[in-house]
This record gives sequence, structure tokens and C-alpha cells, in this order.
Amino acid sequence: MIAAQYEIGLPADYDMGVIRRRVAERGSALDGRAGLGLKAYLVRDIADGEPVNAYAPFYLWNDPAAMAAFHWEGQGFGGIVRDFGRPVVRTWVGGRFRPGDGIGDAPSHAVRTSVPFGPDLDPQREADRVDDLARAAAAEPGTHSVAWAVDTVRWEAVVLRLLGRAPEGEDGTTYRVHHLSAPGIGDLPR
Repeated sequence: MIAAQYEIGLPADYDMGVIRRRVAERGSALDGRAGLGLKAYLVRDIADGEPVNAYAPFYLWNDPAAMAAFHWEGQGFGGIVRDFGRPVVRTWVGGRFRPGDGIGDAPSHAVRTSVPFGPDLDPQREADRVDDLARAAAAEPGTHSVAWAVDTVRWEAVVLRLLGRAPEGEDGTTYRVHHLSAPGIGDLPR
């Protein structure tokens, strides 16, 4: 599994209706995309109480060739580059996907957190610790799913929790989910 996310920061006075319309019109384009586990169309909006406006899709890819085709072989990412410029795409590898009790419902919110690995600690032990955290979070009521993967440059894990409700008092970056494409969700590593 490869996790990927780019975040396009938008001005405070940006009409976020443009982003909502973009997702409404184009979001279903990846609903059947081969090689994609899921794409959560994530948005931060000052009108919702967020400190910034941003469009920040998060992907879980089952197939690295499908990810390459999307990003640099002309099968999708060109629209982002044309409309917003080429953003930095963060990537993380491995990890697990943990379904929650809300897996059958469309998530409305997401929380992304980073979990640093302890210095000089065994990466396997740290990955097991993150997986335990993800498993516990997935067991909380209202959770659609939790996924995690590792950045081996920074030695930290990213954890994405999709929820069917607004998060309450959780650390991390909060987003609204405007669409979820999940053609290969059943193939994500558990």
C-alpha cells in the first residue's frame, strides 16, 4: 500500500464553493479506478472553523503502477497541475487499513495525525505501536476506517481516520470528506 496526499492551500477569501463543485462534478471519476484502494476528497474551510482553506485529497493505492499512471502518465493529475500548479505529493509506504463499525456508511470527516517513531528504536516495534493505536481508533464508535503508513525519510507514520461524525477533541488536522472513491477498499492490507 502507498498512501499519498497533496494539500493545496487556498486564500482566506477563496470561494470554497469552487472546490465543492469540483468534487461534486469530478469526484466519481475515480470510483472504479483500478489499483486505487480509496481516495478521500478532503477539504478544510475557514467557514467551518478551520484556520485555513485547503483542498487536500488523501489516497491509498494498492498498485504503485496505478499511482504512477495517475500522477505522471496522464491519467488524472494533469487537471490539478493545470488548475492549481504542481503541488508536493507526500507519500508513505506499507502499513495497514483497519475498518471500523461505520465502514458501510459514507464518512463526513477525517483526522490526519503524524506519529513520530522514537529515535534509535526498532522500526518494527514502532510500527506495531502505530498499528495498535490504529486498531483502537477503528474500534471507536462512528469510525469508518483508520489507515496508517510510514515515511522512512522522517521515520514517522501518518494515520488517517475517517469518521461518520465531527471529531471531538482529537489531535491532528481535521477535514470534511466531500466524496469517497473506494474501488479497491477490500484489497487494502489489514
